[in-house]
Amino acid sequence: MTALRDALIARIARTGPISVADYMAECLLHPVHGYYTTRDPLGVAGDFTTAPEISQMFGELIGLWLAQVWMDQGAPAEFALVELGPGRGTLMADALRATARVPGFHNAMRLHLVEASPTLRARQTTALAGHNITFHDHPGQIPELPLFLIANEFFDALPIRQFQRGPTAWHERQIGAEDGALIWGLAPEAPVEPLSDRLADTTPGQIVELNAAALPIAQDIGRRIDGHGGAALIIDYGDAVSIGDTFQALQDHAAIDALATPGQADLTAHVAFDPLARAAAPARASSLTPQGVFLERLGITARAEALAGRLGGAALDSHIAAHRRLTHPAEMGTLFKVLALTPSDSPPPPGLEPA
Repeated sequence: MTALRDALIARIARTGPISVADYMAECLLHPVHGYYTTRDPLGVAGDFTTAPEISQMFGELIGLWLAQVWMDQGAPAEFALVELGPGRGTLMADALRATARVPGFHNAMRLHLVEASPTLRARQTTALAGHNITFHDHPGQIPELPLFLIANEFFDALPIRQFQRGPTAWHERQIGAEDGALIWGLAPEAPVEPLSDRLADTTPGQIVELNAAALPIAQDIGRRIDGHGGAALIIDYGDAVSIGDTFQALQDHAAIDALATPGQADLTAHVAFDPLARAAAPARASSLTPQGVFLERLGITARAEALAGRLGGAALDSHIAAHRRLTHPAEMGTLFKVLALTPSDSPPPPGLEPA
């Protein structure tokens, strides 16, 4: 029994079953027992590994992508360089190293990181030593400047609600308690206005996920980009629309029961990209592109070959495996998708096609 599970059971006893969104918010961000509040979850010693931790190539290519888009938009003299959920700061450190020789880029950038975890803020400060960082708790706190933004595995950790299709409407999946344990249940069938269009492409029993927390963030990003210029690069696992139960818990790099150890496992769900793109209008969304295709278009294989020339033995084997993991369809290459947002009057950015 964990302290957070005790607290959740007590809450359910007082006020009734809770939504998946409430459960995720408590498990991930509880001020005392929350997963991100209490630990560094990344790497071999943590629960999962993200693309920037696999290879420096990932952050380098994204940094050069941002610099190219900045130049394509006239190289504004001051802009906000933003990362949402920067992990250990590895991606941004690699991006800044790769862009250090781009004339004017570092002088013009104002570095802003959106990070809720005090533990990870400390890691980011160390990784980005020598750079002036402004931290924010929420994307809405970013200043009104041209916005060049990275969101790698950010939206998947935002709280979702789950709905199971009934004969004519939706049952919300909820979490209750019984005999000292957390259990799944269903609320009575009722209409859900944001999902009214999904009745046509689902059948009774199917599950659809709704990431209501993500849509206002996407809307604000789109407003800023269309109003001030810039670009956003969203990279995450998911697909165009939500279908099926993708809610998962990871602990020690393995999937576990999502209700088993609240506050001690990472909780995520696949991202539905089409709703993000619609929310960001009038900013222009690119076509949704597999990560492997995007990285290949940016030249990851040429970069991998250049780095391989300096390596041998186990280091070379690890480097080859990292390239495969980032790009191969059986690894992260297809599961992870890329969506870019740019001003409505701008051409598609490098590596991506118009929607």
